[in-house]
Amino acid sequence: MPAEIWPQPVLDLLATGDDRPAFEDGDRTLSTAELSRLVRRIAAGLRAAGAGPGVGVALRLGVTAEAFAAIIAAFAVGARVSGIRPDLTPAHRTWQLGGNTLLVDDARAAELARTPDDGRALIAAGHPDDVARIIWTSGSTGTPKGCAQTYAAISAAWAPYPDRWPPAIADLATRLRRYLVFGSLSSQVMLEYGILTLAAGGTLVAARPPGFPGMIARHRATASVITVGKLYQLVRDQRTDPVDLSSLRALLVSGSPLPPGRLAEALDVLGPVVFHGYGQTETGMITMLTPAEMLASPATLASVGRPPPVTDLCIRDADGRPATEGELFVRTPAQAAAYWGDPVETADVFVDGWVRTRDLARRDSDGYLHLLGRVRDVIIVHANLVYAGPIERILAADPTVAEAYVVGRPDEVTGEAVHAYVVPAAGCVPDAGRLRALVAEALGAPSAPRTIQWIDRVPVGPSGKPDKRALARMAIR
Repeated sequence: MPAEIWPQPVLDLLATGDDRPAFEDGDRTLSTAELSRLVRRIAAGLRAAGAGPGVGVALRLGVTAEAFAAIIAAFAVGARVSGIRPDLTPAHRTWQLGGNTLLVDDARAAELARTPDDGRALIAAGHPDDVARIIWTSGSTGTPKGCAQTYAAISAAWAPYPDRWPPAIADLATRLRRYLVFGSLSSQVMLEYGILTLAAGGTLVAARPPGFPGMIARHRATASVITVGKLYQLVRDQRTDPVDLSSLRALLVSGSPLPPGRLAEALDVLGPVVFHGYGQTETGMITMLTPAEMLASPATLASVGRPPPVTDLCIRDADGRPATEGELFVRTPAQAAAYWGDPVETADVFVDGWVRTRDLARRDSDGYLHLLGRVRDVIIVHANLVYAGPIERILAADPTVAEAYVVGRPDEVTGEAVHAYVVPAAGCVPDAGRLRALVAEALGAPSAPRTIQWIDRVPVGPSGKPDKRALARMAIR
């Protein structure tokens, strides 16, 4: 059991800090001491509103000092904390806000920040076995899945503890002087590396539009997170109309798999700043590949790096036996324990202390992990998992459609994109725009097909089943 309950190390880091800048937002800069007082005030306001152990706090927040403080304060009072994505359908939002849950948006966070501060030290109130955080998936399966992480698990994470940092993270930490944050600080990746930045003595810098690459230069950022699609755009922009990125020291690539050639191109154009990692919502970081490793051994470009010593990997065949190639199972100290309210899916994925990644993989003789494909039929759009099955069911339910099949293809903007192939019902001419709208309304915009093509019949493989690989190879019309 960890000696400290999360977020006590962050509370101590802020409370014992000096006047060094911790959060910068335009002309406004808060020191660690000021951020500590802000956390205390919001925590007092949350307690007054009834938040505490066993109570849900749902956060729909942008990127402000109050947003960061609200996240840490919600953990400090021992609540069950979750982030609410702004692009959720109304049905999905209702699902996530069900039960004993307090919603905190930016306006409410600003209101809570005006709560009087009694000046007393803030002590983390979470119970080790309680759920600390629910990280919701996009809901592209029809209902969002919530990865539930206990206070004991999140307390075992490495981010706030320099003595726990794996070698790749220790390298990254030296580059986090000015970490650019955008989107939502309740994002798992944004928050984790934000905590790492503060522990490394750096500053969180709120990104303001316009976006990449200008905001790197404008904010003199040394590090940020970037999706595969945005990395492609950044590399292309730097080739055609470069801006000054001399401040940049680290880009953490998340989301879709990154082909070796594209990774080599990014290193060539941007310099030794690209960190290529692999992880899942259920596990956190699994492996990471550093610029130094890639430059020292180009063969590593085909991998996603090596796991830290505290992470266990196991590759199994279809019968569950150890294998050289097969499905990857992972065990990390801070992994989720279950899917919230979903015992069936929990039993399928969380197996005897291991997490089924449902990704196919192998490890080479130097311990580097190579991803070979997916067991599940999933497409990664803007770093979000989109499942093909629910999209196919919605398309096929339309009276103008006889059959529907969905595949993913690499995409310059989104990392991967959804493409649909439809066999029209007899005598019908489906309306592609209307079909896209049906999918977007039911599952969210990322699930809407980029293209919909009409086909006479689906290609089949030797088994007689639909051959989606053949569909993926078909030209887009």
